[in-house]
Amino acid sequence: MFLDGDTKASAETLHILRRSLGTNLQLVIDRECSPDGPLEARIPISRDGLDRMAALERLLRQFLGYKVPLDRRITTQQRRRLKAMFRAIDAREHDASQREIARVLFGIERVASEHWKTSSLRETVSGLIDYGDAMIDGGYLKLLRFRRRL
Repeated sequence: MFLDGDTKASAETLHILRRSLGTNLQLVIDRECSPDGPLEARIPISRDGLDRMAALERLLRQFLGYKVPLDRRITTQQRRRLKAMFRAIDAREHDASQREIARVLFGIERVASEHWKTSSLRETVSGLIDYGDAMIDGGYLKLLRFRRRL
């Protein structure tokens, strides 16, 4: 049941692309796993263990056809900021100026209503680009972890 899909085998693992779940989900499975047997998940007991268990719960809910709740590791505000950051980084990669990016993100009228050199929108776009650069440099891994209080 779980192992149906497009498969590609290598010497050590079996790769399965599940399209039936509505999203393309790629699984890497040990070659010794039987299509008729249950899947097994191994979660190391480490600092990231709770994060991995939450991800596994979401995966299992998807497999079983249950409603998958929003990921609790990212707030609604963070999702909005990430979306804006991706748009800003993509626009910068296509040689758009910060002012052009601001016009797309915030609207032409709003950008035109402020003096650009002292505009808070300019600072926001600059911050989104800096944030995007940090994500590209590996900061995205922090998104996969719950906030920890020591």
